Amino acid sequence: MRTTPDLSRAEWVKSSYSNANGGGCVEWAPAYAASGAIPVRDSKTPHGPALVFPASSWSSFVAAVRGGEFSA
Repeated sequence: MRTTPDLSRAEWVKSSYSNANGGGCVEWAPAYAASGAIPVRDSKTPHGPALVFPASSWSSFVAAVRGGEFSA
């Protein structure tokens, strides 16, 4: 059974790919990586929902971004 991690005390880190003009602001909680889950949220809505991805899926996504597979 999967459960959603308690994110009430999560320390969020803004992605280095987030832009400075308030647009695409993505934050993630790296402390949860050891559990195999990567919580991600919109920094403009810190009390809003977070998506939780399997660590392997998140790693694949980050690699694709770094590799330029998505156009801006």
